[in-house]
Amino acid sequence: MAENSKILWTHHTINFWWGCAKVSDACTHCYAEGQDAHYYPEGGVNPSRTGPAKPSHWGPNAPRLLRVGPAIREAMRYQRQAEKEGARFRAFTNSMADFFEDRRDLDEARLQALEAIRRTPNLDWLLLTKRPERVIALLNRVRDAIELEGGSGNQALRIWIDGWLEGKPSANVWLGTTCENQEWTDRRLADLLKVPAAVRFLSVEPMLGEVQLKGDLAGLHWVIAGGESGPHARPMQAAWARTLRDQCAAAGIPFIFKQWGEFCAPSQLPEEALVIWDANENAAGNPDLNRPMRFGKKVTGRFLDGVEHEAYPVPNLLLAAAGQTIF
Repeated sequence: MAENSKILWTHHTINFWWGCAKVSDACTHCYAEGQDAHYYPEGGVNPSRTGPAKPSHWGPNAPRLLRVGPAIREAMRYQRQAEKEGARFRAFTNSMADFFEDRRDLDEARLQALEAIRRTPNLDWLLLTKRPERVIALLNRVRDAIELEGGSGNQALRIWIDGWLEGKPSANVWLGTTCENQEWTDRRLADLLKVPAAVRFLSVEPMLGEVQLKGDLAGLHWVIAGGESGPHARPMQAAWARTLRDQCAAAGIPFIFKQWGEFCAPSQLPEEALVIWDANENAAGNPDLNRPMRFGKKVTGRFLDGVEHEAYPVPNLLLAAAGQTIF
C-alpha cells in the first residue's frame, strides 16, 4: 500500500527515535522490541552464538536511538510528493517507540518532531500512544521550553501548540491510544477524549479480550482492531471482534479489521483456505469450526464474517462539524 509501510492503515511510517518501555498487556510480545534486538543487539552481540539477542533501546533505563534528522527529511520528501500529487498521506509516528513517553532526554526530539508535523500539512500524522494521560503535560512542556529559549525561532510552533491545547487542533494531527482489553480501554479512552484532536482513534490490537465502548462516543472517530501475530501470539475470539464491529456501526464510527493474526477460527478463514484445510488437514472429523486454531498470519487473512472492513475518518469534516478552526 505504501512506499515504506506494510501496515494496512498507513501510507508511511516515520520514526523520530527507537525504543520504549513496556506498560501493559499489549506490550508483552512487542514487535518493535524484537526488531530492535535484531538490528541493535545489546553490546552488538551476535545472537547466533549467544542465544536470543537482547534489545539495546528497550526498558526504562535504556537509551533511546535518536534519528530526528533522517525522520525530518523523510517527512519533507513525503510532503513534497503529496503536494505534487494533490494528495494526503497518513504517516504513522512512532511505530518503533511511543511519541508521548515521558523522558526528558526526548524533549528536544519531540519539539523538532512537532515542528515537522506543523510544517507538513499534507501528511496526516497518526500519533499512537499507550500513555494518553501524558499528552497534555508533554505538549505544555514543549511550549514552556520554547518560552524559556525566547527569540523568534520556534514561535510559530508555540502558537500552533497553543491552538491545539485551546481546542483548535491542526487537521493533520490524529491522536490514538492502544486499548487491548476492557481494563485498558477503561483506563485510556477517557484520557484520550480529554485531548483535542482532528481525529481520535483506538487501536484494539492485539485484541486480548472483549471491549465495550462506554460513555459518550461523540469524540471518538475511528477504531482499528486485529489479532496478534508472531511465535507467541495469543488467540482472538471472533465474538470479540464482532462485538466491537457492531458497536462502531451503531455509533457511526469508521472501523478497520486489520487481521486475524496467527489464530483464526476455521469458519472465519478465506474460502480458498477453508477448502484446502478441510480437504487436506481436517483429520479430526467434525471439529469446532468456531474455535481459534493456529494457521499463521498469511493464511488467516482479514475477513470478519466474510467481509473486509476498511473505513477511514475525514478530519476536515469532523472539525467543521464540531465548529472548530482548521489550520
